[in-house]
Amino acid sequence: MNIHEYQAKELLRRYGVAVLDGHVAWTAEEAAAAAGKLPGPVVVVKSQIHAGGRGAGHFADDPAGKGGVRLARSAEDARAAAEAMLGHVLVTKQTGPAGRKVHRVYVEAGCDIARELYLSLLVDRASGRVTIMASTEGGMEIEEVAAHTPEKIMRVAIDPAAGFSAFQGRKLGFALGLTAAQVGSFTRFVGAMYTAFIALDCAIVEINPLVVTKAGEVVALDAKISFDDNALFRHPDLEKLRDEAEEDPKELEAAKHSLSYVALDGTIGCMVNGAGLAMATMDIIKLYGAAPANFLDVGGGATAERVTAAFKIILSDPHVEGILVNIFGGIMRCDVIAEGVVTAAREVKLSVPLVVRLEGTNVAQGKEILAKSGLPIIAADNLADAAEKVVRAVKEAA
Repeated sequence: MNIHEYQAKELLRRYGVAVLDGHVAWTAEEAAAAAGKLPGPVVVVKSQIHAGGRGAGHFADDPAGKGGVRLARSAEDARAAAEAMLGHVLVTKQTGPAGRKVHRVYVEAGCDIARELYLSLLVDRASGRVTIMASTEGGMEIEEVAAHTPEKIMRVAIDPAAGFSAFQGRKLGFALGLTAAQVGSFTRFVGAMYTAFIALDCAIVEINPLVVTKAGEVVALDAKISFDDNALFRHPDLEKLRDEAEEDPKELEAAKHSLSYVALDGTIGCMVNGAGLAMATMDIIKLYGAAPANFLDVGGGATAERVTAAFKIILSDPHVEGILVNIFGGIMRCDVIAEGVVTAAREVKLSVPLVVRLEGTNVAQGKEILAKSGLPIIAADNLADAAEKVVRAVKEAA
């Protein structure tokens, strides 16, 4: 689960991470009032959406205009900046051409920036440890740095038994070219950030840029936090920070039915049981010349009702031109899947080609249910056969 910058900074502040003062505003009037509460002479008005690159982005109705982060030298400037953002669609590299509508802005105190750095904490799957990543290339997308100047990225893995140690912060601080006084501030900053990461069950905490002010202070100029969804049951207070307007409606609906669903940009809807089989299904769809419209794992113990819900979610995507159901019945029974598919296809009035491949527990009963349904369901014998048939059927339907 992702949250907004202002929410991330408020959480980090509680753990001693240095952030600037600021106030969230939902209207232009609130933005002007917020600017009046902050020390001048400059404040910054920031669009709040779940995407990076806001400053370099543009608004859909003003492609040649300013981006989603603007300086304001007075309360009236802040009001004007907020009016230009609120209710408008901001397009960045991370939003794609559709962009995201801005519903709130964050008005933050300005600061004198001497240097911009990059700092993040994340779970490194290779080492199985929380890892600190730091770079002198603050303000840039870390993917670009990794691609073109990987030597500028420093990594330190933290032993989960020992936790963060001050020497690790000092090592990184000196590697970033900080002065002795700045290294002390940096080490305290990273220590507080690690404490927050562990306490909040984060998946990533990213500060980009982390700035060194002209006074030598180390401060988070931006902040991004993503939480491990599997740990949210321990944090009902964090669950309340969810902004459903920033999430795909199909993914929200899937979560209500305990379905693992991720929307993609292809045309073949997929319904599979098991994450590994789902990824293999998406790969083979690509192999046969099409692209998956989603990742959807119905799980090993799905009911007919959950399968029905999954089918409806797939068909709610207007880009779906065909559906591939690929089930290997172990704990999951093929007849249950078949019942769900038939029920859903009837309820939504199936209008796209449907290919079903069943194998495993009660496969004969499942195939019989599909055959007797009277629906135009295309049966497949194996995964390759299923992928080939759904791609061909979509092309013929077109």
